[in-house]
Amino acid sequence: MVERVLAEDLPRRLFALVAFTLLAVGAWFLLESIGADYIWAKTAIFLFVLFFLLGSGVWIGLALMGVAYIGVEAFTSRPAGDAMITTIWTSSSSWTLTALPLFIWMGEILFRTRLSEDMFKGLAPWMARLPGGLLHTNVVGCTVFAAVSGSSAATLMTVGKMSIPELRRRRYPEFMTIGTLAGSATLGLMIPPSLTLIVYGVTINESITKLFIAGILPGLTLALLFMGYVAAWYFVRRDQRPDPEPPMSLATKLRNSRFLIPVICLVLAVIGSMYLGFATPTEAAAIGVVGALALAAAQGSLNRTTFTESLMGAVRTSAMIALILMGAAFLSLSMGFTGLPRALAEWISSLDLSVFTLIAALTVFYIIIGCFLDGISAVVLTMAVVEPMVNIPAFREAGFTLIWFGIFVTVVVEMAQITPPIGFNLFVLQGMTRYEMSYIAKTALPMFLIMVLMVVILVLSPELATWLPETARQGPGG
Repeated sequence: MVERVLAEDLPRRLFALVAFTLLAVGAWFLLESIGADYIWAKTAIFLFVLFFLLGSGVWIGLALMGVAYIGVEAFTSRPAGDAMITTIWTSSSSWTLTALPLFIWMGEILFRTRLSEDMFKGLAPWMARLPGGLLHTNVVGCTVFAAVSGSSAATLMTVGKMSIPELRRRRYPEFMTIGTLAGSATLGLMIPPSLTLIVYGVTINESITKLFIAGILPGLTLALLFMGYVAAWYFVRRDQRPDPEPPMSLATKLRNSRFLIPVICLVLAVIGSMYLGFATPTEAAAIGVVGALALAAAQGSLNRTTFTESLMGAVRTSAMIALILMGAAFLSLSMGFTGLPRALAEWISSLDLSVFTLIAALTVFYIIIGCFLDGISAVVLTMAVVEPMVNIPAFREAGFTLIWFGIFVTVVVEMAQITPPIGFNLFVLQGMTRYEMSYIAKTALPMFLIMVLMVVILVLSPELATWLPETARQGPGG
């Protein structure tokens, strides 16, 4: 399947690479003619070639590397090949980065178990009597699975295959079923182990453990806001209420809850080991993989086929993210030679913007860029420019640390998962439900607005993201 798609896409990629070469040669001569001191002219050419490649269909990692290579050739006398090899090796040899493929593999293993069916059996008895009924299984189910997957897509597919058929059978409105699932699945980016937070931490050299712990309270707060939306729908749209679920005794509820025990134990083992300082993120990821394999074996879901599929799925995803990280590291070095990050930071400082105005501008910026790039690409592509803007005394004096900023960026990137045209959750839901993209985006709009509210809460109460990391014990190498 993958080989066929690549073969069909090869002519377009070759055309894009040829066009890139012509653009690079033209940019080179233009730079020679205008002189090397015009930073904004160099930057404009630099960014034009970059966005041309991204729009032409070239893989994001290759596009970043190609533009960075030309940038090093154009803006410095340093050998571009030597700079590329050194930068890529340095960025790829981080021990912290080994947690990424392990957490991805853990999510792939659990995706292929009977976890979705067990989660519904365990959650449904407790959610049925809440205002909004079983719609809460979308939110709580995504919250639970997010704590063992780190991926928005895996969370969406796992919870979606359990909840969509059940909610349809009970005649819940499609608008609410799809909308709450699209929004709640983004919790996979926030609640640890979050792949986005790993990438952010590696990019700015920040503690992954602290970032993970910082994501717990904001993630739970966002989940509560989603549940509040479901409850509000229940009271406002009384005509859409489905028939109530039959009453269930406490003993039956407790008996069904046994299906949740394994996954809750896995969550506590992974997150608890980091919070208590017993394990680094990489060691916690290894614990998670062993626990996921044990859980799959206990369910009878582990066989040679599922093991191989989960391993290959993790390899494909990890390789894709690694290529983006390598390209982004080289691009950051190249952009440093242009002087763009420093010049932009100085320009922002000269505007004398307040901290809150800057945050508002960055929110709009990330929402716009998220319409065209996936979350991880948006983070690694912008950090070289954005970090100097936010790592200033005025920012820190207002209580906004780089740990806080990582949570802020993650929330805004979550919005991009449900905004067209590149919102990945919208594509996944379209494949699962066969609805038009415009309809799915419309169902997710209330969840998007709730995330905007979450940004406001984070700005007004930065302690929500910074308090827990400050109280946690620091593990070895954490």
